[in-house]
Amino acid sequence: MLRGTPFHPRTAALCQAHNWRRWAGCIVAGSYELLHDREYFAIRTAAALIDVSPLYKYHVTGPDAELFLNRLIPRDVARCAVHQVLYTPWCDQAGKIIDDGTLSRLDTDAFRLTAAEPNLRWLQDVAAGLDVTIGDITEALAALALQGPASREILKRISDVPLDDLGFFRLTHARVAGIPATISRTGYTGDLGYELWVEAAQAVALWDGLVEAGAAYGLIPAGILALDVARIEAGLPLLDVDYIPANKALIEERKSSPFELDLGWTVKLDKGPFVGRQALAAENERGPEWQFQGLEIEWDSIERLYAEAGLPPGLPATAWRTSVPVYSGGEQVGYATSGCWSPILKQYIALAHLRSAWAAPGTRLEMEVTVEHRRKRAEARVVKKPFYDPPRKRAVETAP
Repeated sequence: MLRGTPFHPRTAALCQAHNWRRWAGCIVAGSYELLHDREYFAIRTAAALIDVSPLYKYHVTGPDAELFLNRLIPRDVARCAVHQVLYTPWCDQAGKIIDDGTLSRLDTDAFRLTAAEPNLRWLQDVAAGLDVTIGDITEALAALALQGPASREILKRISDVPLDDLGFFRLTHARVAGIPATISRTGYTGDLGYELWVEAAQAVALWDGLVEAGAAYGLIPAGILALDVARIEAGLPLLDVDYIPANKALIEERKSSPFELDLGWTVKLDKGPFVGRQALAAENERGPEWQFQGLEIEWDSIERLYAEAGLPPGLPATAWRTSVPVYSGGEQVGYATSGCWSPILKQYIALAHLRSAWAAPGTRLEMEVTVEHRRKRAEARVVKKPFYDPPRKRAVETAP
């Protein structure tokens, strides 16, 4: 049975479009207004509130908590300081990604791990024989993303701790609108932003406090449709869209390693044993067969294809999530998994899995498009991700 999140008493009243989406057994707003455009621009030019409570959340504690997490993920947890946050995937023994999320070090032997899908059984299996406690706190802990260039100023108005020097992927404990919360300098939009973690019973009060503080800054709620455009611009992969979890893939070809998903930077082969290390070390030696890159689709090519059909250029109104073939000449060399028209870049972009021989930035390729029921090919160019990366995302000085 689908359920509302702790913020549902507020989001339900605001969702004029009645555009609800399923996420981890919950319903969240696809868009609050009939179109998601204003919500997207709030993320990029003002500030937006995004309900991210459906994320799975695990509290990891105990004398062996660090040892367990170092066994689970390819990153070096020993180098993660208290109040630091790590983005990380985790893999099976073959080095293929099962899921990805953030790992927050709350204290010396206390961590919070987020995931897109249920992982408790896997976590418990990996923890076998260790003195560690893993608690599923998904429903007990609400999560709200405050994203956009005005997010810092809004949060400073109602927070009792200084935020100007809170670094990228760092966290702090505070009272926000009088409510105990954890603030992390994280998000899924590729912009300046924060995520607030609070007891579920305090969720509505937190929402109300932020809405009141943000009224003068243009703060509005944003749904999944706006978030999808922002995360594609930021080059961030989405589970079940840009990659299939290894434990769900029906065939080997559907699985991806961190190296194949452009996450090789998370793999620390010299830190000691972890699940998948042997397979990843071998792949690191030979190089990945696939690479996850950005594509910029040429506008003149799109315009020409539609003109041939006697039509003006047509682009999808929302971000798409489907497999689209990518070609070099007569050979298929990869496939795009999600894409959109970027309003801020004025560019049609996509995220794509490409065979390594065709993955170098600048490589000219073609992506399949459908024009008036006919499959055509539009010219495209391989580019590095992210497409959009404003300096304010990492800056610690006060936002203008």
